Amino acid sequence: MLNRIFGFLKKPTSRDILINTIGNYLNVFFTAFFAFLLVRILEPSDYGVLSVLLGIAYVLANILDFGTTASIYSYLPAMIEKKHKNLYVFLKTIFSYQTGFSAIVIAILFIFFPYLDKVFFKTGAPPSELYITTFSVLFLIWQNYAINALNAAKKFLQANVYLNVSNIAKTIIILGLIPLKLITVGSIIFVFGILGPLLFFLFLFFEKKYVFVQIAKAKVNKKEFRFGYTLTFFIASQFFNLALRMDLFLLSFFLSKSPEVGYYGLSQKIILTVMASITSITQVLSPRFSDIKTKEQVIKEFKHGAVYLLVPTALFIALFFTPNIVFEIFFTKEFIKTALITKNLSLAFLLYSHLNLPLLFLLYTVKKPKYILYSNIAVFLIITLGCYYSIPLIGVSGPPYALFAAIFIAGLIQIGYTVKEYNKLPDA
Repeated sequence: MLNRIFGFLKKPTSRDILINTIGNYLNVFFTAFFAFLLVRILEPSDYGVLSVLLGIAYVLANILDFGTTASIYSYLPAMIEKKHKNLYVFLKTIFSYQTGFSAIVIAILFIFFPYLDKVFFKTGAPPSELYITTFSVLFLIWQNYAINALNAAKKFLQANVYLNVSNIAKTIIILGLIPLKLITVGSIIFVFGILGPLLFFLFLFFEKKYVFVQIAKAKVNKKEFRFGYTLTFFIASQFFNLALRMDLFLLSFFLSKSPEVGYYGLSQKIILTVMASITSITQVLSPRFSDIKTKEQVIKEFKHGAVYLLVPTALFIALFFTPNIVFEIFFTKEFIKTALITKNLSLAFLLYSHLNLPLLFLLYTVKKPKYILYSNIAVFLIITLGCYYSIPLIGVSGPPYALFAAIFIAGLIQIGYTVKEYNKLPDA
């Protein structure tokens, strides 16, 4: 039995998942450490401004992905394996179009950000800090592009090493600015949003100079952007991302200023932390699914993926059985109601881990993101309507029911399309 376990852990996929999981959680650790450090340096009002501005930068960087992540994971692994002549054309085209579209949005934000801040965000930050935030979005987009390309090329160790060495460098720089009394909201955003990504690219450049040169020499070919595939997945992902926030938005709407909204928000962060382990696994599985050509390969990858995804499923189960005293130790008695909400949410997400398998198949094997769009629209509608009608009746107990129903229905939709597309594949 032990030999089988060790043999399983020695597999390249197991190694990559372990590396990626450790790397992702190290990144989570640094995020928590920065929060721990900065709340002791900044005034509460300044920390609030920083949180809003960084939140805007990170959200925009994800939105302005424009679905290119799916294209990179779907097409790059096969190009690398076959040493396709258009490899660098593909990389440059994705980079160029994503940068171009993002630059338009960023330019508009640059012009209207002071006005938006005045009427909506209301941070009161000086224009210089707003403009630094605006520029940081582009650098974060470029960093995400490079990480996705490295992951699709199965260079998980390099991606995580560069990212976390960059985190260490940011920590050292922040610590160095403290005695110089140069810690401001603007300087922190500059370090996090501009200097950090620049350091990441510097590390990458020293190891992959020839790749930078080849991409610079390559032409841009509009066909390589695959507008239909990329933009369909982009729209689908926005429906899903918005759906996962509708529960908290509607709780805030119906239970304004209620402490239960705070309890739920904390529970949601705990669930999202567990979901980071799912991302670590699916990032490794994605290039493998893009290589599938036969029914035999589908069954093989589904079996492998199901085993790896038992880990986050086990974490959701562990959350459900975690004694309330543990929540009290970590979050104090004031937040003890978080325990029940977290347990309810863990049950709601119990099926989510393994339902990523049909998603990976539809997105990367048969390359039909329209099916993901259909299921994500269903998720958005079920969560929105479920929370809208249940919250006034049963408060914070309502969203977990809506989330479970949404995940279950979306799973049925994706499984149905998976069976349909699976039957079209050759046996071997």
